[in-house]
Amino acid sequence: MTTDVKTAQQRAAMAAKEQRARDAELAMHEYEAEQLAIRANTERLRALRLAKEAADQEAADRQAAKAKVRKNRKSSSAANSAATPGADPSADLSQ
Repeated sequence: MTTDVKTAQQRAAMAAKEQRARDAELAMHEYEAEQLAIRANTERLRALRLAKEAADQEAADRQAAKAKVRKNRKSSSAANSAATPGADPSADLSQ
């Protein structure tokens, strides 16, 4: 009878050990799936951030180019108004 109890205990211990091994394997699969999802989400968010930064930089570049064009237009119009035909700036100083 002692061997039957020992064998039953051993079988119970082996069953518990196998159950823990299955649980550990399942937990590892769940962990790996979660990590894969996190990496995919991180890559997606990084791509969105980089696209937004590129769009923002392009908009800033366009705005700077417009400002430069406006500045050049003001400078050239001011120079043109000073050099109007018939106006001699030295004539005003001599009188």
